[in-house]
This record gives sequence, structure tokens and C-alpha cells, in this order.
Amino acid sequence: MSTTFEKTYTIGSDLTINRLGYGAMRITGEGIWGPPKDKAEAIRVLQKAVELGVNFIDTADSYGPNVSEELIAEALQPYKSGLVIATKGGLLRTGPNEWPVNSSPEHLKEALEGSLKRLKLEQIDLYQLHRIDPNVPFEKTLGFLQKAQQDGKIKHIGLSEVSVENIKKAQEFVEIVSIQNMYSVDNRKWEAELQYCAENNIAFIPWFPLNGGNEDGMKKIKALADQKNATVQQIALSWLLHHSPNILLIPGTSSVAHLEENMKTASIELSAEDLKELDNLAA
Repeated sequence: MSTTFEKTYTIGSDLTINRLGYGAMRITGEGIWGPPKDKAEAIRVLQKAVELGVNFIDTADSYGPNVSEELIAEALQPYKSGLVIATKGGLLRTGPNEWPVNSSPEHLKEALEGSLKRLKLEQIDLYQLHRIDPNVPFEKTLGFLQKAQQDGKIKHIGLSEVSVENIKKAQEFVEIVSIQNMYSVDNRKWEAELQYCAENNIAFIPWFPLNGGNEDGMKKIKALADQKNATVQQIALSWLLHHSPNILLIPGTSSVAHLEENMKTASIELSAEDLKELDNLAA
């Protein structure tokens, strides 16, 4: 018998979205740097995602930099009612695959204002701190986010790659509605953070949802995928949807064909036995 899962999740008590969203990092150039090789396809991917029911798109000012946000506005403006666009700030770009951290209030102010302009929005639905900066007191970063929210530039605030201790500290300043940490069926380093989020009505957005570091686990996922006539990616994503109702998926791609494949994840059926087998794959 196949199991079921919740199809939607409500962020911050007022933004109800489909749990299968889209991550807009891959619509940039190699090394997440510069424009995409095929801009027309990138535009098609964004438009097709919304057409297929995606109403949660995750991006960042550092993707490109700026390119991803600019393409989202070009492809989707005027935005469809109910479409939630989440972006991030806190990383600099010095070249392909280079991501220095800067979460100073000065940089975040520039990043946030840039994101609002590029996305052609008056308010960001979900603004996420990309990384805590070891060289800037966390309180200063949080103070900026608190004021930006009070000023109406941000509706909701999220964090990325943080511990339970970090989340609790942030909650002294602002309401935290989402966490974006690396997490997958074969890499559960942040399990305690997932559980804390589930208990506190905080969305958990896994990035890198198929780690690939657990070779034995990958073989088992592949065997199950073959049995279901599915891809390894679809099985890994489906497990996440079943694993906890506060998990939001943002698989990214620069290809319409791959997007359509990812979106079929919602129809993959996993039995209680399948889930038990996958639950035991954690490295």
C-alpha cells in the first residue's frame, strides 16, 4: 500500500505553497557565474515551472551574481497571484564557484535593495540570510533583518546552514519561518535542526537533496528507482516529501525536460516498506 503526504505547506501562517518548488541557481552560467548558455531555455524553464503548478521559487542575489533574479523578473512579470519568490543575501561573488561571506548590515542593505529592484518587487516574501558571517556579530546582522522587516521590505525571514543554537539566537530578534540546510536521504547531518523546525512550525528547505556520498545507499536507491520505473532523483525527492511535512523541495535545473521529470516526483508512490528501507540509508 502506498503512503500519502501533504501537498502544501504554509510559511509564516499566511503563504500557502505547493511543497514541490523550484530552485533558480542553475539558470546561470558555469560555476553559477554570468549568464546562462541558453537564455531562451532558462526563460522557458521558469515559465514552465509556474505552468506546472510551482508557486515557490528560491533564488539569491549571488546566483550569477544578479542573473537569476533578473531572469525571474523577465520571465514571470507580472507575477501570477500566489507566487512566492524567496531570495537570499550574505554572500559576495569574486569569480566562478567562489562565495565569500559578508553579512554586514552595509552589504545586506545593498543586497536587499538590489534584489527588490531586480525582482521588481516592493517587498520580498521570504528573505533568507545566506550564511552567518564569522567576522560580523550575529546580533548586528539580525538587527538589520529586524529593521528591514519593520520597514516593510521583507515579509518573512529565513536562515541558511544554521544550527538549532543559531535559530534560537535569531528568534530572540525576529520570527524565523524557514531554514535552508544541506539535507538528503543519504546525508542527515542536520536531522536535529529538521526536527526542531517541525516542532516549531518552521519550513525546512533542503539544498543538495541527493548528496551522492553514500555509495552503498546510492545502489539501494537505484534499485528502488528501477523497480518503480523512476529516476534516482525522483526517489530521493519523494522520500523528502514523505519524511516530514515541513520539508519544501527546490530542485533546480536549466532544462525544461529535467524540470518536467522533477515535477513528476509528486506522483511517485512509496510504500511503508520502501520508506523504511530508505530511512535506513543515512550515512
